[in-house]
Amino acid sequence: MNALKRIRTYLVVCSLAVVLQPLQGHAQQNSNAAKTSAPDTERDGQHDFDALIGSWKFHLKKLMHPLTGSTTWVEFEGTGVCYKIWDGRAQYDTIELDSPDVGHIEGLTVRLYNTQSHQWRLYWANSKIGVLDPPQIGEFKNGRGEFLAQDTINGKVVLIRYVWTNLTTSTPHFEQSFSNDGGKTWEVNWITDQTRVQ
Repeated sequence: MNALKRIRTYLVVCSLAVVLQPLQGHAQQNSNAAKTSAPDTERDGQHDFDALIGSWKFHLKKLMHPLTGSTTWVEFEGTGVCYKIWDGRAQYDTIELDSPDVGHIEGLTVRLYNTQSHQWRLYWANSKIGVLDPPQIGEFKNGRGEFLAQDTINGKVVLIRYVWTNLTTSTPHFEQSFSNDGGKTWEVNWITDQTRVQ
């Protein structure tokens, strides 16, 4: 009889251990979740590009043959409009530029904000090709937006960097650079200065 009681007691203790172990782990997970679900300290950048909404005049300088040692730049003048979507978490820009030396550029930029990663994806398309380029991904820090992508230019894989500055002024500044050495050095090949049209 005592042996039977001991076996029952042992089985009850083992059963409780099995039942309570997941609960203890669950409580610990909830405790950890409470620690990690504290207010998010990452910067909310979903309105970073709001300053671009509206109409603009553009002055563009474009390097004719990037990553070849070329120093030939051409200049364009044009206009564009930036439209707000999803309360600022997305936008699209249209731009038309003309150069007496090179001709006409029509472009489209789509910007999408990811509220989980706190990063933007910037997609560019040129009307001559009609394809969205791989997205530039990045964010703003201390008033400077840096966005990176990898693409193939003239058969070579290169890194592409977009940099936005002066965004909250009436003269935003944009530069595109290429790197063919993994980001050790960068060559600027596209410089845009905008002036707001009232």
